[in-house]
Amino acid sequence: MPGRGRAGAVCAVPVAAIGAWLATTSAWTQTPAPAPQPAPQQTAAQQPAAQPTAPSPAELQGDVRRGKAISYTCLGCHGIDGYKNAYPMYSVPKLEGQNAQYLAAALHGYRDGDRSHITMHAQASTLSDQDIADIAAYFAGTPLKASGKVPADLPKAAALCTSCHGADGVAVAVIYPSLAGQHEDYLERALEEYQKGGRKNPIMKTFVANLKAGDIDAIAEYFAGRTPSLHTEERPYTRFTAD
Repeated sequence: MPGRGRAGAVCAVPVAAIGAWLATTSAWTQTPAPAPQPAPQQTAAQQPAAQPTAPSPAELQGDVRRGKAISYTCLGCHGIDGYKNAYPMYSVPKLEGQNAQYLAAALHGYRDGDRSHITMHAQASTLSDQDIADIAAYFAGTPLKASGKVPADLPKAAALCTSCHGADGVAVAVIYPSLAGQHEDYLERALEEYQKGGRKNPIMKTFVANLKAGDIDAIAEYFAGRTPSLHTEERPYTRFTAD
């Protein structure tokens, strides 16, 4: 019969050869997968426009006229010369002539809890960053200018303070407060709050950590006596009539 060999066995192609042939023909008939294409580049016109970032509090420009208009509550204390804070009793600080940047930083401190004063926190917590910049610009007025003279009565306890607050009490940079002519009892209270944690400025905390009561008294007395001096912003009084 056809297909038989001499011994009558079936003439078959080896299985391994068939498998190899099938694999080859299968590879011929399969369509290769397309190579991955890079994502198309967007043109400048197609790309979304960058969103402007809001200015940081330090970059905001204060509007003096708006600051005056929204400062009516502040003037209830800071617009009265000699006005006292109650429980504990000490003078409300003078603000006119202070650096606006420092006043803004102080208001942020009261708003954010870095300074502990219930009334100031309640007032500052309602203010936006722009409100703070405007109020600070209004109260600062024209900042004090340094005299350039080193007083002869500089106490040893205050020597380190002058590196930031100036020998004549006029700050060497706008981020520091000027102390010239500030109420003595207010300066004492502020130094005690830095010591006890009521104010959380880490630099001041380090400086005042080892001050004794006599040192605090000497520092406050010295800076309170400097001129030119900070002033109390005049409170505008309204006269009501029947007209």
